[in-house]
Amino acid sequence: MWFSGGRVFHRFELSVVHLLTLVSIVEPRNLQRAFNNSISAAYIFGDSTVDPGNNNFVTTPFRSNFPPYGRDFAGGIPTGRFTDGAYIGIKEYVPPYLEPTLNLEELKSGVSFASAGSGLDPLTPQLLSVISMEKQLEYFKEYKLRMEAAIGKEGTKSLISKAAFLISVGTNDIVINYYGTPFRRKTYDITSYLHFLLQNIEQFIQALMKEGAQLITVVGMPPLGCLPIVITATSGGEAVGRRPCLDPLSSIALDYNQKLQNIMALNMRNSGAILIYADIYKPLNDLIHNASHFGFEVVNAGCCGSGLVEVTFLCNEKSIVCEKPSKYVFFDSVHPTEAAYSYIFQTFRPLIDSTIKKYGL
Repeated sequence: MWFSGGRVFHRFELSVVHLLTLVSIVEPRNLQRAFNNSISAAYIFGDSTVDPGNNNFVTTPFRSNFPPYGRDFAGGIPTGRFTDGAYIGIKEYVPPYLEPTLNLEELKSGVSFASAGSGLDPLTPQLLSVISMEKQLEYFKEYKLRMEAAIGKEGTKSLISKAAFLISVGTNDIVINYYGTPFRRKTYDITSYLHFLLQNIEQFIQALMKEGAQLITVVGMPPLGCLPIVITATSGGEAVGRRPCLDPLSSIALDYNQKLQNIMALNMRNSGAILIYADIYKPLNDLIHNASHFGFEVVNAGCCGSGLVEVTFLCNEKSIVCEKPSKYVFFDSVHPTEAAYSYIFQTFRPLIDSTIKKYGL
């Protein structure tokens, strides 16, 4: 997604211990696996929170394959991830599906189909000239055919059934599409628009299950009103020190998240698949409202440039970058820093461990 916790969300471990792959959140380098498990691969869908570089191969300005993005990645190399850090795990990261140099083993252990700027509303990716969720699903079907040609239909079926799937999307629909343009507000109030988005994500979940997915994690929306770029758009030019979160917009995210959980619970009962909700709202909200407790100093502006509006091409090699990103919750005006992701990942450990124990993963 373009506006979201970078998440959203960055250093992968294919083990379910990091069901996250399941949240595509930063994982500390020294974290060890707590359990043996049979997760075969990781497949990622969504927006900039989980796009590791697919937009590098798309004609769109919404990219991050240039400095200062990736400044804390190995060698300081920008790869297309919207944060200052990277992923690490059973392999260094879940690569972008559109990377043309991927070999069979890299493909077999999982790829990301996500595209920065995408959304659940088909209009959202059109506005930003990026890969729609529908196209991401088509790429996954194409991927399955490639796997069938390489390892056979039964081998592919087994691979998919034992894989972990992650969906992280939705923020762009609200921030960029609904409130950033007049188009959807002509025919939807916010309640009916949320219903429209929830219908679309339910259909996407069901489509993945139809393709053989058995373990799917869906990340909820972050506190939208606390994104620095949103604060800038609604603060009337107030100084950085007087830039509070826009609570009504964050309330919309809470409403969406609750209804998403209800939909997931219903589909889990009806399908037999394992559907897991990952709450990004609370840990990010806690960081923002209790920053000093966690060692952070700046919560309402990003580390890049002024931190008020810079994101994607506005955050570039000519931008001034703060000396200590680890003191900032946000790296640009939308995506969290590696330090913030590290904390967020730790909050997922109980969910991850309980899921492993409950389902024997």
